[in-house]
Amino acid sequence: MAKRGGFPGGIPGNMNNLMKQAQRMQRQMEEAAKELESKEYTASAGGGAVSVTVSGKKEVVSVKLSPDAVDPDDIEMLEDLIAAAVNEAFRQMEADNTETMSKLTGGLGGALGGGLPF
Repeated sequence: MAKRGGFPGGIPGNMNNLMKQAQRMQRQMEEAAKELESKEYTASAGGGAVSVTVSGKKEVVSVKLSPDAVDPDDIEMLEDLIAAAVNEAFRQMEADNTETMSKLTGGLGGALGGGLPF
């Protein structure tokens, strides 16, 4: 009985269609990455005493401090608030990035990093 389609070794389907799909997905991912880079994410800490905005390019765009947050006798608290706001803004950016890419890959993003059997 002759095999229909595929390649020796058992890879089924039309390779040309697979390549077109892969190229389309790559274009969509590149467009999504550009869109994500143009976004900004803002987070605050200390009840709004510190507000930080980061870009999708992983750059701090702005830091805003409430005058109440600036206590010369407690610089460590201000440093902690800034770090907390920056970290939260980056978490938001990463979550948005993961969600967007997961939609494009149908959840294959993790598998593409090494989970494929070839």
